[in-house]
Amino acid sequence: METGSTSKSRGKAERVKGGGTTRLSSMLQKIEPFMPRIDHNPNELRSWAKRTGFVSDYSGGTQASASEKNDSALFDLEKGLDSINGGSSPKIEIDPVLGRTKPNRGIEIEPVVKNERDGTGRGEDQSRRTGDEAKVDERKVGSNGSVHRNGNGNVNGIANANGNGHGNEVPAVAPAVEPKKDDSLAERDAKLDFPYGEEPAPGGWHRPSGMKCGLRENPGFVSLIYYGLQHYLSLAGSLIFIPSIIVPAMGGTDKDIATVISTMLLVSGVTTILHSYFGTRLPLVQGSSYVYLAPALVIMNAREYRDLTEHKFRHIMRELQGAIIVGSIFQSILGYSGLMSLFLRFINPVVVAPTVAAVGLAFFSYGFPEAGSCVEISIPQILLLLIFALYLRGISIFGHRVFRIYAVPLSIMIIWTYAFFLTAGGAYNYKGCSPDIPSSNILIDACRKHAYTMKHCRTDVSNAWRAAAWVRIPYPLQWGIPIFHLRTSMIMIIVSLVASVDSVGTYHSASVRVNSKPPSPGIVSRGIAMEGFCSILAGLWGSGTGSTTLTENVHTIDITKVASRRAVEVGAVFLILFSFVGKVGAILASIPQALAASVLCFMWALIVALGLSTLQYSQTASFRNITIVGVSLFLGLSIPAYFQQYQPESSLILPSYFVPYAAASSGPVYTGSKQLDFALNAILSLNMVVTLLVAFVLDNTVPGSRQERGVYIWSRAEEIANDPSLLSDYALPRKVAKCFYWARCLGV
Repeated sequence: METGSTSKSRGKAERVKGGGTTRLSSMLQKIEPFMPRIDHNPNELRSWAKRTGFVSDYSGGTQASASEKNDSALFDLEKGLDSINGGSSPKIEIDPVLGRTKPNRGIEIEPVVKNERDGTGRGEDQSRRTGDEAKVDERKVGSNGSVHRNGNGNVNGIANANGNGHGNEVPAVAPAVEPKKDDSLAERDAKLDFPYGEEPAPGGWHRPSGMKCGLRENPGFVSLIYYGLQHYLSLAGSLIFIPSIIVPAMGGTDKDIATVISTMLLVSGVTTILHSYFGTRLPLVQGSSYVYLAPALVIMNAREYRDLTEHKFRHIMRELQGAIIVGSIFQSILGYSGLMSLFLRFINPVVVAPTVAAVGLAFFSYGFPEAGSCVEISIPQILLLLIFALYLRGISIFGHRVFRIYAVPLSIMIIWTYAFFLTAGGAYNYKGCSPDIPSSNILIDACRKHAYTMKHCRTDVSNAWRAAAWVRIPYPLQWGIPIFHLRTSMIMIIVSLVASVDSVGTYHSASVRVNSKPPSPGIVSRGIAMEGFCSILAGLWGSGTGSTTLTENVHTIDITKVASRRAVEVGAVFLILFSFVGKVGAILASIPQALAASVLCFMWALIVALGLSTLQYSQTASFRNITIVGVSLFLGLSIPAYFQQYQPESSLILPSYFVPYAAASSGPVYTGSKQLDFALNAILSLNMVVTLLVAFVLDNTVPGSRQERGVYIWSRAEEIANDPSLLSDYALPRKVAKCFYWARCLGV
């Protein structure tokens, strides 16, 4: 093959084929060097290679010099075609990137395929004129000048042999014209390349099908407000009902409930924004987690706190603050030191699923026993929730599936209104009894038996609205200086591990719905470390529990189809503003306790379901996995029940649903140290801790393949090294990344 000058190559435009002559009228174009840009997106090349079937056999042994790469070239394939057809051939422009001949108007070249077995070439004239355009078959030019197609119809490479027999590399360019594809083939290729049906946007990210708003999309200010409020309304049950449980158990008043709710709103808003910028950067809401609820109940039901009458609420809250701060510091160190990356090697779906499920199952003794105090409210609430979430989930109103998205807030408003009419209609008016509960009724024998019902059913028993201020800004250490004890600190350190495992499953499940690539171990470590820092803030402000990623947030993303990070941040800003209005917390604090407990029955059941759904990433039919999950859940419920039966003194003092959480004071473990005894009895009486320990040991000792265990492919190191853009969605802001350039273990 010879390389002629431009003028010479333009003069050659004839081709002999079966005695016929064809005129070449197209001008040969200048060929640019291969990959002139250094900021190319590997995803685009990889996607194109999948779509076209291109398989590169480019090797470093055929590299040309730098000067050759920068020079433009024109190629003459006349001699190569002469050797096949026995006649003169036209000049054909080659596209070295695709490894194929460029489509040219007015000319068609018959396909010549080389038989790999006998080395002979066979060709068949199937060319047909299509007007102004003609298809050009994909070719591969061998070093001997022959043109042949590879096995799948695509070209693997091009070699040019000059008169001296030396091979020269053909500079590469981007294709000028894409060959037409059949529509059915295009659809099939699109499905193979992009499972969600959309091509990736710049940066390697693509939005899964069905999502209204992607991770990095900005739909506009009005839409951001709407989507943000929608996101938090769907999580209302998780954000506001924990204070309704813990504050009365701590001896707090209605005003204290309103204050703690306002504090939780503030902490949730601040920590969500922090996690969105400096954590995993997924659209996940941070809030008071149910993981911390059980240990909080264990601590507040300790024997020494049962006889406290003065400042009981503040004293227990300060104890909780100290324990949460110590456990959160441990969690933050676990993340920032990179130890979490090592710990992730042992955390698989078979471990995550029963652990998260045990968080919800831990409150079965509280759920309906508390809701059953007013069945005329709780049963309609549970039924309405199920009807909205399941039976009416497919109904669309103005393009929005209102019942599925707002199942919790809608049902609360309806049943709350229903309870108001019951109260106003005199359903809970007893002769000689006052709604002022319990002070005015505890002294009258006839009203004493009705006091419990009136307290849980009436909507006017709370005086939070009258006592709360219009404007109140929660501030750090508002309850006093935290109290640090070894026993409570040990409990919270172990619980922080459970919270980390819970978040690991949430990160992975959320990334599957909003991103094309799960976060790497370093990014997970960064998220866990930021959660630890956020829990420190929760401990300083005194929300009563630590701050973690809400597991039910994954369900919210799935049903709302909104994954915008900015929408979650805008919603968090509104949450902060609402926390400054004291009357907002007062309104939420006036929700009847039976109504709150019935909503929590649904929320805890949802957590159980979301936890078990993590098994989809493993082989759920495997006998190994079934056995591990079953044994972990059973022992996770049965072993704590053994510790919880040692309650000889508390059964007459505490309500029945709080008895299981008082095991730490009189459990069977006795070491001679009261601090250690309390900590061990408390830890072994917590369902999720025992479940985690059993599942962790079994999953990492029982043999099983990676597929069977469902080992998380958090990001293969070689893929990230070759294509860092896969994790661009998790990248920290530039200025922040510069401060953490040394922290390679955090995925920076």
